[in-house]
Amino acid sequence: MSTPPPCPRCSMDNTYPDADLYICADCGHEWSQQASEDGGEDALVVKDANGQVLSDGDSVVLIKDLKVKGTSTTLKVGTKIKGIRLVGGDHAVDCKTDAGSFLLKAEFLKKA
Repeated sequence: MSTPPPCPRCSMDNTYPDADLYICADCGHEWSQQASEDGGEDALVVKDANGQVLSDGDSVVLIKDLKVKGTSTTLKVGTKIKGIRLVGGDHAVDCKTDAGSFLLKAEFLKKA
């Protein structure tokens, strides 16, 4: 049995396979086993609140009112956001709304 590769995000060795993904127990990063075998560690797996995998260009809907820090702006529940872009980090979804550009956590979104 081969050992899983270290996490591409945090470089820790505490990783394990789950179905067709590798998961880092330290930072929670998930990436596909196929990407690791191909040498492409840039495959980013981001899941919405319902566990569906998001990809660049998807449309999503907010499932919770989100207050924007430092302003009086609130993004309302049910707001549809088109053409998202996935980025690394804690706030993995980059998007544009009528209120401006934001980085959002995927746990507050569901795929439309």
